[in-house]
Amino acid sequence: MKNLEDSGYSQNDYHHFIKEVKKKTGIDLALYKEAQMKRRLMSFYEKRGFTSFQDFFQNGLNKDEDILAEFLERMTINVSEFYRNPKRWDVLSEQIIPRLKQNSNHLKIWSAACSTGEEPYTLSMILMEKFGENRHTILATDIDEVILKRARSGLYSDRALKELSSEVINRYFIREDPGYRVRDKVKNTVTYRKHNLLADTYDTGFDLIICRNVLIYFTEEAKQEIYLKFNRALKVGGILFVGSTEQIFNPARYGFEAEDTFFYKKVNNL
Repeated sequence: MKNLEDSGYSQNDYHHFIKEVKKKTGIDLALYKEAQMKRRLMSFYEKRGFTSFQDFFQNGLNKDEDILAEFLERMTINVSEFYRNPKRWDVLSEQIIPRLKQNSNHLKIWSAACSTGEEPYTLSMILMEKFGENRHTILATDIDEVILKRARSGLYSDRALKELSSEVINRYFIREDPGYRVRDKVKNTVTYRKHNLLADTYDTGFDLIICRNVLIYFTEEAKQEIYLKFNRALKVGGILFVGSTEQIFNPARYGFEAEDTFFYKKVNNL
């Protein structure tokens, strides 16, 4: 891809693009890290034959529903496999969930920015393995309806299942070319909903919120606002589980304390 200076890019072009995208989709690109977002979008629009952000918006996003759908999908940071970073899932299974269960027989859980569904389905399988049939509430949200449709279908490649044992695969998946489909007993435990972390209201009363590998793309100001919203969405004693590159260095500022690496317990209402 060309560098920014050689590509016909201008600061005003990009800022006007941000305003138009927000009006059309409700997504505020100004809340994402600018240099990273520009490069991702420029790579996309150049491959599709556009010459500037203005050209991309007017002749792409505004006129072609397929290009708009692909653009929205690129705003989603895809999780590529089940049990991603398995040691963290082991901590969740062996330490975090048993503690939460001491206070509630019916856990209310939110998988935020869930992408194509590997994360909430992983969680559902963990709960089934430990407690039998899953009677807990799992809400899974993402900004993109196309991604959510794929998550609801529950069809995954062999690669996405590489961290799973053959016993778990046989118990929770059905072989279906070109991969595996999640069994209905798992799919039916997860409710999918469209949600914009930066703009929409948050439900409350959650015991556990999982939001991994998406906040690194936001500005510090946006992340701070999201952490405060997560605090208000959790019960006292509830847990926020973040990604392996998203350590919160001052959790007390947001009413949290570290319970384990990448797990933060709500200790105060803010």
